[in-house]
Amino acid sequence: MGFDQRFTIGLIAWIAALAAALLACVAAFATPGLGAARIVALAIAAGTFAGLWAHVTRTNRTIARFLEALKFGDTMLRFDARGGAGFGELGGSLNEALARFRSDQDRLSGELRYLDALVDDMPVAILTVSVAGNVTLANKAARRLFAGEHGTLPEDFAIYGATFAQHLANASQSEALLILNIAGRSQRMLVRAATLERLGQRTRAISVQPIQGTLDAVEMAAQTDLVRVLTHEILNSLTPVTSLAATAADLLGDADLTADPRIGDARSAVETLARRAKGLSNFIEAYRAVAHTPEIKRQRFAARPWTDELARIFVAKAPEVPLSVHVSPDTLALDGDPDLLAQVLINLLQNAAQAMSAADRPPRLALRLLGDGQATAIEVEDNGPGVPESLRQDIFLPFFTTRAAGTGVGLNLTRQIVVAHGGAIDVTDAPGGGALFRIVL
Repeated sequence: MGFDQRFTIGLIAWIAALAAALLACVAAFATPGLGAARIVALAIAAGTFAGLWAHVTRTNRTIARFLEALKFGDTMLRFDARGGAGFGELGGSLNEALARFRSDQDRLSGELRYLDALVDDMPVAILTVSVAGNVTLANKAARRLFAGEHGTLPEDFAIYGATFAQHLANASQSEALLILNIAGRSQRMLVRAATLERLGQRTRAISVQPIQGTLDAVEMAAQTDLVRVLTHEILNSLTPVTSLAATAADLLGDADLTADPRIGDARSAVETLARRAKGLSNFIEAYRAVAHTPEIKRQRFAARPWTDELARIFVAKAPEVPLSVHVSPDTLALDGDPDLLAQVLINLLQNAAQAMSAADRPPRLALRLLGDGQATAIEVEDNGPGVPESLRQDIFLPFFTTRAAGTGVGLNLTRQIVVAHGGAIDVTDAPGGGALFRIVL
C-alpha cells in the first residue's frame, strides 16, 4: 500500500523547505554580523520542521481517532482521507472494512432479535439459573405458568413443589417427571436441565413442559380402545348364544312336548337364558358409547346466559336442591362445544344432588365459572359425603361406580369431553365438607 500522491508531494515540499531553511541557518551563522538573520533563519527552520511533523503525524492522529471511535462501538464513523491527510488507499480500505463490519453487526443483531423472539414465544416454559443461583423466567410460557408470587432463588419455588425447588438448585443435567402444584391443582410436568456458556459464565437452562393433558388424552384413548375391543368381542360371543337360546325356546314350545314336565322346566330355563342374554346384549350396546370419542364443535359463547340456562334446567329436575351460580367476570366467554359442556355440568350437578340426598343436613350446591384471561375454571361444589381420596382416580374409569343403580359411564364420558376440549378435571374436598369438582379449560 503506497502513499497518497498529494501526501507525497506535500512531504517533498516540506522536506525541501526544511532543507532550504537549514541552509539559510548555516549561511547566516557562517556570515559575521547577521545576528538578526540568524534568529529569523532559526525561526523559519523550526516552523518548517513543525509543519513537516504535523504533516507526517496527521494521518496517525486521524487513524487513532478512528480506532478510538471503534473501541467505543461507534460504527457510523468514516475515515477522513481528504485534504492530503495521507494514505487514501488505507482510508478507503478502512471505510470498506467498517461498512462490512456494520453490515455483519446489523445482521447479527437481527438474528439475535429473532432468537430472542423465538425463545420468548416458545410454548415450553424456560427458566435460567445463574452461577449465583438466581432464577429467571426466560419466556412468556414460564411467566404464564409461574404466575404466582415468588422470589428469585430455587427455594422460593418450593410453593410449586419441594422436588421442583431441589431440581432448580441441583447443578446436574437431568430429566425428570415431576408433579407441580399449578393453579391449585397437581399437574405432571416433564422437567429437563442443560448447562450453557453465556458471556464466559456457566448458566443452567430448565425447561418445564406440561404433559398432563397429553397423558390424559393417551389414557382416554387407551380406555376407549379397551372398551371398544371388549364390547366387540363380548357381543360377537354373545350373539350366537342369544340366537340359539331363542331358537331352543321356540323348539321346546312345541305342543307335542308339553306333556313332559321336564320339557316345561327346560323351556323355562332356556327362555330365562334368552332374556338374560338379550338384556346383556342391550347393556353392552349401551356402553359402546364410551368407546367413541366425542366430536367437539367449538364456538365462542357468553358464559352468563349459558350458565343461567343450565341452572333453570337443573332446578326443573331437582327443585328441592338450592343452586347458587357465580360467574366472574360477568363478561366471561367460553371457547368450546356448548352442548357437550352443558352435558358435563348437568351430569356433575345431578351426581351432586344424588350424593346430598343421603346426607342429614340441608343440601347446598354451587356452580362457579372463574376466568383470568388465560384459563377458565369451572367448579361444582356440594356439601354431601364427598369422595374418598382412595377413589378419586377410580371414579373417572369406565364402568366404575359406588352407587347400586349407577352405570359407571357418566363421569368417564365427562372426563372424555373435558380432555377433548384440552382441559382437565379433578375432585378434591370442599372447604365446608363435601366434594369439589374442578374443570380447568
